[in-house]
Amino acid sequence: MMLGRHFLTKVVRGILTVWIIVTFTFIALNLSGDPIDALVGDQASPEVIAHYREKFGLDRPLWQQYLSYLASIAQGDFGLSLSDQQPAVELIATALPHTLRLGLLAFSLGLVLGVGLGIVAALNRNRPIDRFVMSFAVLGFSLPNFFLGILLILLFSLHWRLLPSSGDATIWHLILPAVTLGTHFAGTFARFTRSAMLEVLNKQYVTAARAKGVPRPRRVLWHALPNAAIPIITIVGLKLGDLVAGSIIVETVFAVPGVGRLLVNAVTSRDFALVQAILIMVSITMILANLAVDVIYTLIDPRMRAARAEN
Repeated sequence: MMLGRHFLTKVVRGILTVWIIVTFTFIALNLSGDPIDALVGDQASPEVIAHYREKFGLDRPLWQQYLSYLASIAQGDFGLSLSDQQPAVELIATALPHTLRLGLLAFSLGLVLGVGLGIVAALNRNRPIDRFVMSFAVLGFSLPNFFLGILLILLFSLHWRLLPSSGDATIWHLILPAVTLGTHFAGTFARFTRSAMLEVLNKQYVTAARAKGVPRPRRVLWHALPNAAIPIITIVGLKLGDLVAGSIIVETVFAVPGVGRLLVNAVTSRDFALVQAILIMVSITMILANLAVDVIYTLIDPRMRAARAEN
């Protein structure tokens, strides 16, 4: 009962967060200028401008537009794209598979590589391999995606001509953008995995397993890693929610027709409906990821379950 109330509170907070984001985005976009100017150009007649303003409801007072927008999105209607004259949801649905394909490939690469390197670094603390892994982690975490992406294009596409530099038609097209995005994830996961593993490797149950003659791989995988999972799951959940937002730069650099590139084009053309719909989708994704992490916490950690039941 108490846990149900806890998760219900989380859901209500998530809904309030989405409402704040919707309101802030609506106000910010309307303060940025009239989108009809970007749509029809400077040479359009006043009649044409008035026609489009009436068509998209921009001739009404701002508060009426806001209330109408809230009522529409409550019914699943996110409006028409100013540029394409199509429902914003349909444009996002068309672009989303490209983002998910790239994002999941990059995320899987980063997760396997980052957790593996973090374990290796923890088992070889203060040795050269530890310093090498941590140097890679810091570099991967701090290197801007656009810089790494351009560097990979120069080397693998232009100089050596091994891989295509744009699009996502085949798996070969996805290698460079996945490596670019996955390197950032790997750096983050490696740092957190190393810290979490170092905390549990000196615990008594790990020492007891070693005293009983349990082989090292089994000690690491069955005794240490499950107990170090909570901080790792935290950062994995946060980065999973960041999947769409993090792909914006990478999709632009590699010309991948995903949601990130769609957002950049929408901002450039002041396509209000499309920008708002994408930001709402990203915020809901991040809120759901955090909620999923919270549920996993409760399922795998009895101490957290007991603490929340007491509260």
